[in-house]
Amino acid sequence: MIEPTNLRPITRFITTHNAEGKSVLFKKLTERVPQTEIQGGDAYFALPYVTEQFPVDMTDDKDLDSYSKFLTSAPGLRSAPSRTLDLGIVLEGEIELSLDSGETRRMLPGDQCIQRGTMHAWRNCSDTMWARMIFVLQASQPLVVGGEKLGEDLTDMRDVRASS
Repeated sequence: MIEPTNLRPITRFITTHNAEGKSVLFKKLTERVPQTEIQGGDAYFALPYVTEQFPVDMTDDKDLDSYSKFLTSAPGLRSAPSRTLDLGIVLEGEIELSLDSGETRRMLPGDQCIQRGTMHAWRNCSDTMWARMIFVLQASQPLVVGGEKLGEDLTDMRDVRASS
C-alpha cells in the first residue's frame, strides 16, 4: 500500500450517550481510521461509519458495528468503475469524474457529484499530490433503462459490499 504523503490521517469523533442520557464521545473505537486498498483501482477507502439500517437504531449503540466511507486517491491514479447511488464531495485536490459515455468533468474542493446509478470512475488529476473525497452511498431500487435492469456494479471493488 502506498501511504498518502500530503494528506492528514482521518480522525473521527463519534458521539453517544452515557447512562444518564448525557452526550459523550464513544471511546470503544479508535479515533484514527484505518484505510483499505480497493482491488481493481488505485484508491483506498476508510470507513469511519456505515449503517445498514433505515431508519437507524442507535439504542445501545447498535449502529456502531460498521462505519461511513471516505476515499483517498493516489497521485495520478484511477478508481475502479462502479455503479452506485451516491453523493461524492471533493475535500482535497482535483478529481476527474469519468462516465462510461466518455464524458468527464474536473472537480475541485467543495464540488459535489450525485451519481444516480451511472457507471463512473474517479481519477486524481495530480501526478504528485494525493486527493481526498467523501462519499455518502444510499441503497436504491434497481434501475431500469431501455427495458434493461442496471443493478449496482461493484465487481472490481474488493471489500465493498453491494447494497442488497
